[in-house]
Amino acid sequence: MKRQSHLLTLPNMPYFCMPESVGHYRFDHEHSVYREAGALNNFNIHYCVSGKGFAEIDGVVHELRAGEAVLYFPLQKQRYYSSQDEPWDVRWIHFYGGTGLRDYLIEQGFHKSPLWKLRQPQIWEQAHEELLCEAETHRMLRPAQLSMLTYMLLTVFVEHAAALQGNKTGTSSERIMELLPLMQQEAVKPFILEEWADRVGVTPYYFCKLFRSAMRMTPMDFVTRCRLQAAKQWLLERKDDNIGQIAEEAGYPSVSYFNKRFMEHEGMTPTAYRRLYGV
Repeated sequence: MKRQSHLLTLPNMPYFCMPESVGHYRFDHEHSVYREAGALNNFNIHYCVSGKGFAEIDGVVHELRAGEAVLYFPLQKQRYYSSQDEPWDVRWIHFYGGTGLRDYLIEQGFHKSPLWKLRQPQIWEQAHEELLCEAETHRMLRPAQLSMLTYMLLTVFVEHAAALQGNKTGTSSERIMELLPLMQQEAVKPFILEEWADRVGVTPYYFCKLFRSAMRMTPMDFVTRCRLQAAKQWLLERKDDNIGQIAEEAGYPSVSYFNKRFMEHEGMTPTAYRRLYGV
């Protein structure tokens, strides 16, 4: 099954980003693409939903499995194709923008590796489906909507993608990504770096290095985000609980420190957040 929508390329494009084409190929063993360097002047992402595909980078063939993707920058040589014995279910997008788009992806480090793994693939798949439906239904009639959905797709990719390097099987970085759901679940407990490093079998220093490489943030930054996310949910759901109760259950015995961290991340106090969104 093939779904694809090819769109017009806008001259003097006024948006940050715009799709040139978007599609979803399911189990097409004949899907195979080769482009010489300089042949295509837009970005593209090919993401494996299931099955197996391959991407050739600098003469080396890399296998892509579920949740993994290849990202090409404009004018790069491209070679990717489906497995014959396990045809991939692949979602893809070609997109373009001004210099701001390239600068944004470079600032986020996406020029350093063409191969990526998404930590929460279902979120990206849902964003891609929304964009594909918009393109199929309205084509270019709502360019602002197309641009907005493309931007959402890219920001989800930037937030959840971790670089794949070398042999992917059983690497320390992969073991760190496998820890993330547990770290999120236990974020409200005291964070003891040595215990988490022991789970991966590395030193605390190397754990922090691997974590920053995989997540582009420190372990404590990740724990803080998880704690504040839980606190935001409780602020809205548990209207009778005071701020001190929620702060303590979120891992912050000190209300003043909780308020400080909340303000840094949300730009307002917990009380203001509850007042604004707790309707």
